[in-house]
Amino acid sequence: MKYPSLGFGLGLRKEHYNSILETSPEVDWFEVLTENYLVEGGKPLYFLDQISERYPVVMHGVSMSIGSSDPIDKNYLSQVKSLAERTNARWISDHLCFTGLDGVNAHDLLPLPYTDETVKFVAEKICQVQDYLGRRILIENVSSYITYKQSEGMTEWEFVSAVAEESDSLMLLDINNIFVSAFNHGFDPLNYLDGVPAERVQQHHIAGHSQYDGYIIDTHDNDVVEGVWDLYAEAVKRFDNVSTMIERDDNIPELSHLMKELQIARNISAANKSAT
Repeated sequence: MKYPSLGFGLGLRKEHYNSILETSPEVDWFEVLTENYLVEGGKPLYFLDQISERYPVVMHGVSMSIGSSDPIDKNYLSQVKSLAERTNARWISDHLCFTGLDGVNAHDLLPLPYTDETVKFVAEKICQVQDYLGRRILIENVSSYITYKQSEGMTEWEFVSAVAEESDSLMLLDINNIFVSAFNHGFDPLNYLDGVPAERVQQHHIAGHSQYDGYIIDTHDNDVVEGVWDLYAEAVKRFDNVSTMIERDDNIPELSHLMKELQIARNISAANKSAT
């Protein structure tokens, strides 16, 4: 069973702390970057405490490294659990990838080979995390720029779906990441949407990217492009009432600019839900 939908949200960024507290924007919820708040005090937690009293928040991490052969970092999970309790986080998410080996952090979201063996390995680790946290987590599909020879018998959406089913976890379906990977690897993004279990899709990310000659990089530093909006419209038709947020990590604009993008998401959702 999924968590209740939260509506339309934004990624919480330090550039907007004061604006949020001063203007109380019409945002349904905020997503916080987990690692930014795993500290004992200071301004980030000061602002997060105030904002989480006024708005629902969810937590989104980049350091769980669920696909690594390294064991789960229980100290990290303990910090995550404490922050979730402090903020009353509605849910916790991270990425279906690995971020390091042998204790060395690569500071990147590295894709996994799509094999049955990997499915079982990652699902077992997700189960360990869920048992420790006492809740189901969301796993996000990452954008990718390479493929493995071992993945020839399985598509990315089959892999992501199998991991979610095997671990009984939920999915953070990143629409921009699907768009980016579809372009880079030459698959139809609609096949991706059709290939994942709707009952497990809890959240959507929508973001901008940077397009170069022959490939796209998932940079989160630009406005959402028309192709991603079009793909989001298709996602709404398939998954209906899914919590959706605008993700911006660099070249951060004024809060009002992101509010306009969020309204586009609301409009697209309303138009396509009414058409189903």
